Amino acid sequence: MAIHFREATLAPLDQLTATAPDGALIAVIGEDGNGQRELLRLAAGLERPYAGEVHTPTVARYLGPADTLNLAPVSALALDHTLATCDALIRARAALGLERLRRNGATVLFTSHEPELIAALSDEVWWLHEGRLHARGDHREILPKYQHHIAARQRAWGEAIPPGLFPALRRGDGRAEILALETFGQNGQPNIVLQSGEVATIRVTVKFNSPVEQPVIGIMIRTRIGFEVYGTNTELERLTLGPVVAGQTLRVSFQFPCLLCPQEYTLTAASHDPDGVWHDWMEDALAFAVADSRYTAGVANLRAQVTVEKL
Repeated sequence: MAIHFREATLAPLDQLTATAPDGALIAVIGEDGNGQRELLRLAAGLERPYAGEVHTPTVARYLGPADTLNLAPVSALALDHTLATCDALIRARAALGLERLRRNGATVLFTSHEPELIAALSDEVWWLHEGRLHARGDHREILPKYQHHIAARQRAWGEAIPPGLFPALRRGDGRAEILALETFGQNGQPNIVLQSGEVATIRVTVKFNSPVEQPVIGIMIRTRIGFEVYGTNTELERLTLGPVVAGQTLRVSFQFPCLLCPQEYTLTAASHDPDGVWHDWMEDALAFAVADSRYTAGVANLRAQVTVEKL
């Protein structure tokens, strides 16, 4: 039996009008606190709207995150992140159980933060934003738009967070001191969340406490598990920095296209002599993230252009 929402309001859900048809598996997505749980509780008949109407089958079931997965026959089923803690075997069984319910005409609504699960199970996706039905449609249309929204939100958050230096290891003879290590987006603003594909800048500020004939300043990017992604320094880039005198400060900027896959990275910075004697070495001193509007596997986002030729 279909579930009908007519201007249904249950804060933060606001004036929702939509129909979940018979025999449909509908994924309800959105950031936490935008009305997904309230929608499911209305659909299962556990709550009544403050305003508007909800028509739901008399035989409906609501399952929360900690509830046992009960897929016995029912007219309407609401799964509130119930699959989030299930292992692969239980999920495989659940997929078959949900398909049986759908074929028998049941209406299933479920919430999840996992794009792969949503793509595998859903007939349709409803995106709630600020309590409203922001978009609905096929997962191939809605999920990329949602990922783009999340990437933008993550980037805005990263711009508001001051970078903190927390090196896993710091060593050197003290002839120089790294004062700052910063990441900048293409707009020139400091940001600990970079957009995959944009022109990014890493800036190292070093103060010299003693004269140094030929200092070298460098960086190293690693994944959070320690895989070395990219490293360079002023010597490799054929830049001569010295000689420098005591009290002098240098600010070195490394600019590059951020062709990295979305995940978390760490940044190491160092000042040293050409023979490798460290003045100041800050290991994994800064954590930053790369965001994108879609998932990409691996580390290097090579942004392939794909063509197909039929033979």
